[in-house]
Amino acid sequence: MKELSKRTSVFTDSVIRRMTRISNEYNAVNLSQGYPDFEPPVEITNRLAQVAAEGPHQYATTWGAQNFREALARKQEHFSGMKVDPNKEIVVTCGSTEAMMAAMMAVTNPGDKVIIFSPFYENYGADTILSGAEPIYVPLNPPNFNFDADLLEEAFKQDAKALILCNPSNPCGKVFTKHELQVIADLAIKYDTYVIADEVYEHIIYAPHKHTYMASLPGMRERTISCSSLSKTYSITGWRLGYVIADERIIDRVKKVHDFLTVGAAAPLMEAAVVGLNFKDDYYLELQRHYTHMKNLFINGLNQIGLKYTEPQGAYYVLVDISEFHYNSDIEFCEWLAREVGVGAVPGSSFFQENVNQYIRFHYAKKDETLNMALEKLSHIYSKARVL
Repeated sequence: MKELSKRTSVFTDSVIRRMTRISNEYNAVNLSQGYPDFEPPVEITNRLAQVAAEGPHQYATTWGAQNFREALARKQEHFSGMKVDPNKEIVVTCGSTEAMMAAMMAVTNPGDKVIIFSPFYENYGADTILSGAEPIYVPLNPPNFNFDADLLEEAFKQDAKALILCNPSNPCGKVFTKHELQVIADLAIKYDTYVIADEVYEHIIYAPHKHTYMASLPGMRERTISCSSLSKTYSITGWRLGYVIADERIIDRVKKVHDFLTVGAAAPLMEAAVVGLNFKDDYYLELQRHYTHMKNLFINGLNQIGLKYTEPQGAYYVLVDISEFHYNSDIEFCEWLAREVGVGAVPGSSFFQENVNQYIRFHYAKKDETLNMALEKLSHIYSKARVL
């Protein structure tokens, strides 16, 4: 039989989802795949119950239900300070995963080059390959995960068509400063490059850090494709509601790509989620307080255990340094951790283009009892480990 696709032959299964399966196999506390174990806001789920009886149950407008787009535009204008046209500048997608893919396919041609900061969320490399583009990796340097501006400019000089920016960053929890974003913006303008901004953790920020929307910087509104979703902000990762916000010229192309990728997002879920999009500021302040509490609970526990880590500035992940355990493979370490210690994590090598093998990623979007259970199990890590 004829060979299958060459461009997908290099793919593996998702390491993140694989670690969830391994965690389940050993009944480990799953701190690998990034979804919460607490419920969404009751206002949203109550509305979903009403929608189940009342509808809508048929296709919405391909690029998103009108009331959803209008509510989203109001929310984003409030937080970003930028006017958003709900009819010309928004496409609602099936999660931010589709938003990123639609943005990539709308912007790039086969053979184009795309800059990706490393470490990176695993889908970015796959999106680039599926688009027929070529990734150029620029390292973020531990422990602060800053970038070298000169090295970044060298990547731009390779006639890069786009740069993917995850801010706040998964997996390292970095929040890019306004100065850093300005450096990126200046280079994007200088070399006529698009910025595809994954801002899914825009509301999960820890003081004193602040989120700056890339599109809000001078000259960046027309060349930034902002991708996000409702998954993290409203704890509804399974609803798969994402969106792209960009200049009308770009959105017109994204609409066409989206139409042939998925037709549209789920109409009943959009209707229920409008309630969340209309929440007032106190919801987002409480969200920040809640995640700050979870972060502090978890990293204080890591401190007591003696594990080394990089403190996150945003998102809900923490990279832990496992160098002292002298494993040759972080994948083997994570399998051992799930099997013998009872806690699931993601091997850091799945996020780095460089040969990095000393990090694992935990996430802490969990109830207090879940985090305390994980920390209790982790407290035995040294007694169970093969420390050389």
